[in-house]
Amino acid sequence: MAASRTPAPVVSLCAVVLLAGLTLTGCSGTGGTDDAAGRKPNATAAVEKAAVPPGGRTEPVKGDTFGCLTPEQAKTDSVVFPSTTGSLTGGFLTGNGNTGIVLAHQSGGNVCQWKDKAVELGKAGFRVLAVNSTTGDEAAEIEGAAATLRHEGAWMLLLMGASEGGAAGLRAADDMLLKPDALVALSAPAAYGSTDAVAAARGLAVPMLYMAGGRDGASTTAARELSAASTKAPENRLVTVAGTAERGVGLLAAPDDWETVLAFLKKYCT
Repeated sequence: MAASRTPAPVVSLCAVVLLAGLTLTGCSGTGGTDDAAGRKPNATAAVEKAAVPPGGRTEPVKGDTFGCLTPEQAKTDSVVFPSTTGSLTGGFLTGNGNTGIVLAHQSGGNVCQWKDKAVELGKAGFRVLAVNSTTGDEAAEIEGAAATLRHEGAWMLLLMGASEGGAAGLRAADDMLLKPDALVALSAPAAYGSTDAVAAARGLAVPMLYMAGGRDGASTTAARELSAASTKAPENRLVTVAGTAERGVGLLAAPDDWETVLAFLKKYCT
């Protein structure tokens, strides 16, 4: 197990504020246990536009563009925060809602994998922090991001991770003293490095949504294994997307898949 971490501070739950209006807002949706759909496309290029730069990672600095933020976004929304092991981590913070969402990216990428969806969620009324993982302990970074969002005023906290970020989100949730209100894992592996995502899922009593491409055999198998382990989850939804080998954030390029995730998130917002 990685170095011990300081849990996110405990906050009181305030009165619920219902969001209404555009498709991306609101707190309603429908759930299920297992569903599949035949959907589309190739989004690999969009997801992989942020590879590790030559020479490796650099120390995070406030105002970093990460290679995808506009100068204005970098000035106002590029932040640095501590992980729960004390290492500094960069991120993209946007939105003003009372529900916080931590977004964790895939291996070999950076915050740019989530940038467009982070902006959408921020405009929808969520407070979003997309983590730029550089320290080697993504779970500790996710916990630090969660603590940052709570400090910023998030009454409720959601975690969403892609591929290795999904496994790290499960581990982070298991480590947190104050658990997240729901979790989404996109193409998460059952294990990654020292992270045993199945063991983490087995101990969590929070709503879960697992999604994987039907033609991504390893991810589909892992999603089924993770869902089967989530016996304590009050909602345990497994979505296998027929006809696609897309992984992680790439799954959300298909409108139906994005709407499925949004409907789940809306049920656990303030």
